[in-house]
Amino acid sequence: MQNAKFFSVAECEATRSSSGKRYSEFLRVPAMSGGIYVLPEGGADTQSPHLQDEMYYVVRGQARMRAGSEDQAVSEGSIIFVAARVEHRFYEITEELVLIVIFAPPETE
Repeated sequence: MQNAKFFSVAECEATRSSSGKRYSEFLRVPAMSGGIYVLPEGGADTQSPHLQDEMYYVVRGQARMRAGSEDQAVSEGSIIFVAARVEHRFYEITEELVLIVIFAPPETE
């Protein structure tokens, strides 16, 4: 296994865009997985709770996020932790939302 891997957000976005999907995984190791998730302005976040803990980093965009009983505006630079199995979703997406998502342990498919 490699000791380090380096990624460019721009390259990850390009790979995701060419896939036509909202989510594209760029890292998978035994302890975690990571990907880029993009939601369009006015779009709907249809994800279901995951079996893994998650961390989101907002690269750019604006929206609100509801996670369990918490609800907050998020924008560039926001970091959000969501525990495994907690209902959560982004909504009121007023600018395209580009997120880095880390799952621990790795997301199951």
